[in-house]
Amino acid sequence: MTIGVPREIKNNENRVAMVPDGVHEIVGLGHRVLVEAGAGAGSGFADADYVAAGAEIRAEKTALFNEADMIIKVKEPIPEEYAYFREGQCLFTYLHLAADPKQAAFLLEKKITAIAYETVQAADGTLPLLTPMSEVAGRMSIQVGAMLLQKDKSGKGILLGGVPGVAPAEVVVLGGGIAGLNAAKTASWMGARVTILDISRKRLMYLDDIFGGKVTTLMSSAYNIAAAVRKADLLVGAVLVPGAKAPKLVTEEMVKSMAPGSVIVDIAIDQGGAVETIDRVTTHENPYYVKHGVVHYSVANMPGAVPRTSTFALTGMTLQYLKRLLSDDIAAVLARDPELRPGLNSYRGHITNQIVAKALGYEYTDLTTLM
Repeated sequence: MTIGVPREIKNNENRVAMVPDGVHEIVGLGHRVLVEAGAGAGSGFADADYVAAGAEIRAEKTALFNEADMIIKVKEPIPEEYAYFREGQCLFTYLHLAADPKQAAFLLEKKITAIAYETVQAADGTLPLLTPMSEVAGRMSIQVGAMLLQKDKSGKGILLGGVPGVAPAEVVVLGGGIAGLNAAKTASWMGARVTILDISRKRLMYLDDIFGGKVTTLMSSAYNIAAAVRKADLLVGAVLVPGAKAPKLVTEEMVKSMAPGSVIVDIAIDQGGAVETIDRVTTHENPYYVKHGVVHYSVANMPGAVPRTSTFALTGMTLQYLKRLLSDDIAAVLARDPELRPGLNSYRGHITNQIVAKALGYEYTDLTTLM
């Protein structure tokens, strides 16, 4: 099979979907890898590194897409990329379709076999290809939030960890999954007072145990969320319903109750966001805006700002699943592999993930009926 690795064109997206080591492994299995010129530059990989690993460089995106059977990306295709795809091509990337009906319509029209990193699911219910970027985004949310609390960024003008004699900031993390855990870890390391809310008592028991009581854990309810949001200097939205749109748990009235200069960082923006006043996706170029006196940060590709770390973290996981996909006819692999099967979002013009279909209002079609 011929695998194409295009250069990402989303705003300030410097990650790349395959590193030279991965190219070496895939070529060693008898496949071809085409890499668009400059695709790895943002992550510190020169075209020569890919050539040395066995890849072929394509100067033009059109040529790469025309030759490739499968396209491997980091971020979902944006409208400027739609025209490059061929009907029936395979795509392996983050999709986040529940919040992107336009992309879903494109994938169905082109009959793309689209496998989403974020819905590949292990037997224990974890999301192995989402986890590394959730770790990065969780840690970044505090790094970004601390900066936005500065007065020159419209924040309150407070230091996250305080200093002796001055109270630290109040950090509230909504959601105790991988992203929320990493946000809480980082905020705690920086000396902030941290509160985590989650709907799972079992998860809260785990968090309380690993933090040794150094963070406050609360059951997530409308009352508890409202009370926590009101006191937050920094609110991190880290809510995830795999494959579905994020629920709007923080209402506009709750945001209005926050003190001027408070900050909201919504990691869940890829899936639509958990905060009602997050009414737009921002970019690394223009990352935040102020509404009701509160600073809102809603960049959809946060890990793209730290591409070297993010690329290694992501490709270390995706390569394992790519090799599984390439071990046989892709449809046959998807039908029998219990982890990759939930990752299939569209196939031959049909939505083949039940949660995604429900979120988008499409009819769900089981893959086995299409084979």
